[in-house]
Amino acid sequence: MSAGVRLAKRIAIEGAGWILVLVGLAALVLPGPGLLALFAGVALLSSQYEWAQKRLEPVKKAALRTAADSVATVWRIALSVVLAVALIATGVLWGLQPSAPPWWPLQDRWWLPGAWGTGASLILSGLIALGTIIYSYLNFRDAHAEPSSESGQPEEPHTKLST
Repeated sequence: MSAGVRLAKRIAIEGAGWILVLVGLAALVLPGPGLLALFAGVALLSSQYEWAQKRLEPVKKAALRTAADSVATVWRIALSVVLAVALIATGVLWGLQPSAPPWWPLQDRWWLPGAWGTGASLILSGLIALGTIIYSYLNFRDAHAEPSSESGQPEEPHTKLST
């Protein structure tokens, strides 16, 4: 492989890793799979940096634990699905740009700014959330079902995929 191709590959991997880390950090406080994005970013960066390799396992455990906890009860699953669908519906409403309601205190131009650009990002976030819920349900739903025999605590979540 030529030096130019290696450099381009390294830049692409690092760029994608840092973008995922930033998106993951933002999604810790905004809607979205924050720990999963953070884990994916650190996993990419771990192929380039030793410091990222050392931090990969704790982030991975936290992401898997959070994914398993998110589908631990039917109520959590139902609430997550309702909120994801509400996010999609909000995106559609935002894109359709209905008139500002009478109670809106600002000028009409400040009502739902961004039109379909903002609406599409809300719809995409909702679809990602639904995908994450489905993934977590399929891979982690039974993680809380059986406590381990030694400690009485739930076992570490296992996935059907190799991790």
